[in-house]
Amino acid sequence: MKKVLFLMVAFALAAAGSAQKPTTDVSISLPAGFSSTVMAKSLGRARHLAVNSNGDIYVRLERLKNGNGILRLRDKNGDGKIDDTTGFGNYVGTGIALKGGYLYASSNTGVFRYKMNGTEPDVAHPETIVKDLVDRGQHNSKSITLDNAGNLYVNIGAPSNACQGQDRVTGAPGQDPCPLLEIAGGIWQFKADKQNQSYAEGVRYATGIRNVVGLDWNTATNTLFAMQHGRDGLQDYKIFPDSIAVELPAEEMLEVSKAGDNFGWPYCFYNQFEAKKVLNPEYGGDGKKVGRCADVKPPVIGFPGHMAPNGLLFYTGSQFPDRYKNGAFVAFHGSWNRTPLNQKGFFVVFVPFKDGKPSGDWEVFANGFAGKENITSPGQAVYRPCGLAQGPDGSLYVSDDVKGTIWKISYKK
Repeated sequence: MKKVLFLMVAFALAAAGSAQKPTTDVSISLPAGFSSTVMAKSLGRARHLAVNSNGDIYVRLERLKNGNGILRLRDKNGDGKIDDTTGFGNYVGTGIALKGGYLYASSNTGVFRYKMNGTEPDVAHPETIVKDLVDRGQHNSKSITLDNAGNLYVNIGAPSNACQGQDRVTGAPGQDPCPLLEIAGGIWQFKADKQNQSYAEGVRYATGIRNVVGLDWNTATNTLFAMQHGRDGLQDYKIFPDSIAVELPAEEMLEVSKAGDNFGWPYCFYNQFEAKKVLNPEYGGDGKKVGRCADVKPPVIGFPGHMAPNGLLFYTGSQFPDRYKNGAFVAFHGSWNRTPLNQKGFFVVFVPFKDGKPSGDWEVFANGFAGKENITSPGQAVYRPCGLAQGPDGSLYVSDDVKGTIWKISYKK
């Protein structure tokens, strides 16, 4: 109960801080040769986005704006500013993607698609592709991506922290086996063109994943990649000093190379300092025991804990320098639970890849969204990166879900 009350207070403080955000704009820092342009402002809770071949930007909203959950932004005169905005879809959500002549969008319980007639989606005739997915409030966003073989992938986050009988209560044991894994805690594969699919018609493509918001198909490796949000509250067990505990568990970049891959949640967490998965304390772990975690798949990268990786994009364009080709951009939304240390994240990072594997340390690519250093509460951040998309000219687009701002990042020699 104390843990639940603490979380309620933390979320209330974050909301209060949000109402007092400074009104000054920010300066986005980028590597030499890169520049950023604000394409749109004040869109609302802008989550993921997709950019069409003609430059139209489709933005998924977490809250309806004028009754619409999807916005189409168009620069009609080519001056780099949006001058035509329309909306459709009376449901909220996070996921959105363009593929094979269709626009796909997810709600918190399903996935829909709209046939593209030229540059216009047929908004009057949406097709329900997936329906009746679990939504219990916690970790309920349904991120989506598609491969090149006609498959749709949907994250179904676990409505839990560590599958305890009493959620988020320090010391409460975890359920074993965890019943949530039958309907959540993984990524499901569905057919991209079949209507009204349910769990029974989908494939549990990956399991043992607490929650994913950043999801992308890597065309260079022909595999699925996902960014896992690590569990909360590990520091409450006092098995690590505070300076280490706030960095654990890692935020994980996962590669799902085959159907059935298991990444260990809720039984295991990844300790990036030891480069191994160990047992969670709810399942008898002491920070060192490996046990059943020896048999689960490790991540390809472990980032510092609690930074909330909400966007993932493998860059396939030609505008950026060669070193960025087939590398990964990750948008970190920023932490809320790193007390007693400052919060961390609120930036976009780049991970270089070679031959389908990370080929060097990750690096901060775009920073300054928060508007200040030494963030102690996420409510102090002016902007929080969320979604990533690649434009037809190879530019990178970044969304913010605090004020609804969209940036376009370009490179010029």
